[in-house]
Amino acid sequence: MSDLDDVRRLAEALIAQHLPPGWEFGYDHARRRAGATHFTHHRITLSRHLTAKYDDETNRQTLLHEIAHAQVGHEVGHGRAWLIAARRLGYTGGVRHQGEAAIELAPWLGRCPAGHVLHRFRRPTRELSCGRCSRSFDRAHLVVWTRREIA
Repeated sequence: MSDLDDVRRLAEALIAQHLPPGWEFGYDHARRRAGATHFTHHRITLSRHLTAKYDDETNRQTLLHEIAHAQVGHEVGHGRAWLIAARRLGYTGGVRHQGEAAIELAPWLGRCPAGHVLHRFRRPTRELSCGRCSRSFDRAHLVVWTRREIA
């Protein structure tokens, strides 16, 4: 687990080293994605929840991923130019975040009749059957949702 102040210092140092002046760092409240590059505001953010959950190297890799986006621009996405920039920075990961979401913060908990558990961050708006029990919608595998309070 990482200390948020330590990661902030690392982020600010990496941004100063690899990006032109004007780029900033901050935390956001994302629970499923590790980081984001906000091109309009010249800002890189990391998920406060996931940063605290991950180790220092994982957070460093996420920062390098986002810095590479900032270097090559929004229109490039995860294309070849982005990959070259990311590798040049020392990024060793893939295109997408492979870590676990902060499911302990998901307020909606679903259970199917077989006992499989699902987590949602937004209130489910329609019926859902368990994908592990049936490949298509089946009322016999209907998920029952409950809201839990998150401290």
